[in-house]
Amino acid sequence: MRRDLGPKSYIYPMPVLIIGTYSEDGTPDAMNAAWGGISGNNEISIYVSPWRKTLKNILIRKAFTVSMADAEHVTEADYVGIVSANDTPDKFEKSGFHAVKSQFVDAPIIEELAMTLECKEISYDENTCRLVGDIVNVSVDECILNEEGEIDPVKLDPITFDSVGNLYFRSNEVAGHAFKDGKKIK
Repeated sequence: MRRDLGPKSYIYPMPVLIIGTYSEDGTPDAMNAAWGGISGNNEISIYVSPWRKTLKNILIRKAFTVSMADAEHVTEADYVGIVSANDTPDKFEKSGFHAVKSQFVDAPIIEELAMTLECKEISYDENTCRLVGDIVNVSVDECILNEEGEIDPVKLDPITFDSVGNLYFRSNEVAGHAFKDGKKIK
């Protein structure tokens, strides 16, 4: 039996995205964003509230990074989501994250997070709060690559957000094979 829950912002899995920017004085900043995903071949869309310091930084510098939060850094990822750089300018330092400047955009790569999308701002819509970025590079730590040099999701160990229970989950088990399992029915 099914039950209607009404209109809700529920989707699974919901990625935990850590957006990295530099403030006007060059201080690294990061925030946790759950509402985002790939919206084109080299495009990412993330919904960012207009009061966020991170957004102000993006609109000034026209660049940002997006890292996948992982199970090893749940505490740090949650911290940058619950603390605002508007109130705590040194929140990046307090989080324990370390920044390295991207070679491709004017934004920091968080050393502790193994996968980072380096993005240039395409647009921000104040009415919908939708930030769109052009992915100009994907930077990965070699520790998450498999023998073929591709990203191994088990090694990456990304976390997802459960907006119903306010929990973070990890998934590191293969459930099936894309473009193959469906052929059994075909």
